[in-house]
Amino acid sequence: MFTLVPILIVIGFVVVIALFVANGARYVKNARSPRDSRYVKIVSKRMKVGHTHHSNDDDMHSSSHTYYYITLEFENGERKEFLDVKNLYGLVAEGDVGYAAIQGDWIVAFERQIPQGQNRPQF
Repeated sequence: MFTLVPILIVIGFVVVIALFVANGARYVKNARSPRDSRYVKIVSKRMKVGHTHHSNDDDMHSSSHTYYYITLEFENGERKEFLDVKNLYGLVAEGDVGYAAIQGDWIVAFERQIPQGQNRPQF
């Protein structure tokens, strides 16, 4: 029993460090990716809420975080979900068409186009 506890602590520590490294690597990958502007249609939006609970001697703390995702449909019919890192979630609606700036797995800008004739496909 006493030899198992230190091993479990080390394993837990390694798992936490691995998660930090993985998240950091994903951030660096997205931050270094080139920006691409594409004509898209917004087909859906969703949010993911996570909760964490912390406790120490006398206090119990909890916190939450919300991630916002926007799914885009490209002119070729392909769909892909992007993490909203620039607070666009409340500014766009499903069905909007326009130019989206995407960087890796992030959507970083959206310029809505108001249809004026048949210059672009309406998806």
